[in-house]
Amino acid sequence: MSTPITAAQVKELRDRTGAGMIDCKKALEATGGDLDSAAEKLRIEGMAKADKKGARTAAEGMIGTAVSADAIALVEVNCETDFVTKGADFQDLANTAAKLALAHRPATVEALLALTVDGQTLEQKRKALVAKIGENMTVRRFEVVAKAGGAIASYMHGARIGVVVALATGDEALAKDLAMHVAASQPRYLDAASVPADVIAAEQKVIDAQVAQEQEDAAAAAKEAGKDFKPKPADILAKMTEGKIRKFVGEITLLGQPFVKDPDQTVEKLLKSKNAQVASFARLAVGEGIEKKQTDFAAEVAAASKV
Repeated sequence: MSTPITAAQVKELRDRTGAGMIDCKKALEATGGDLDSAAEKLRIEGMAKADKKGARTAAEGMIGTAVSADAIALVEVNCETDFVTKGADFQDLANTAAKLALAHRPATVEALLALTVDGQTLEQKRKALVAKIGENMTVRRFEVVAKAGGAIASYMHGARIGVVVALATGDEALAKDLAMHVAASQPRYLDAASVPADVIAAEQKVIDAQVAQEQEDAAAAAKEAGKDFKPKPADILAKMTEGKIRKFVGEITLLGQPFVKDPDQTVEKLLKSKNAQVASFARLAVGEGIEKKQTDFAAEVAAASKV
């Protein structure tokens, strides 16, 4: 005859492991009420469940931050639902990841996950939290921006957008203003020289197609109106294309964008007026570029009821 499992035992195991009440009861029953064995069983099963959850889309989350005198780190940590982001355990995971990134400056996310804190790797800490909460979680990416010759400042929009701006020359007030600008205007590169050639080439193809279509539409409209159509000379079309490329570069570069607090001047003109320069910047936004899976909640509940 098996020894009955008490509510006190279940509570003690739950307090120790963070697992659900039913899982705790089952683990205790399977181990004859031995708390240590039950905790080990839950840990092993939890790690296995964490691996299985790894395929589920994690597009919510937060940006963890860590600050030192010479650098600021941002880390994007994702989960499946916004509810989990409000939990202290998840926030601790994100901020711990940022502290490790700041302290060790790893080269990759894999290297970051291999770093140790409180006797376990960040990856082990992540898996344990997945097992406890029941949602997939990922440490997706990070940036560590080092202080240059001028001020360095960060700006957080809630916990979902994090920005760091380091100035080569310039004060903290300007750095903070620019960090807010980066959060709002989403520049991809610092200046025109920083834009990769393949990005320009890809946009060139789009613009060439647009210009050609505009000429076709103009020819069709002239024909319909019974008028002669005179195509634009090649040199004029080339100038139109160059203008569109310049506009594109201005839109995606920090220095080319209109400054959010004074749209009549570009960030480049603002910097010149203050004799300042930007050394580097970073911007992370939660879920950026992740395709969220759309689900039919009613269908999901109906399917679950059949299990």
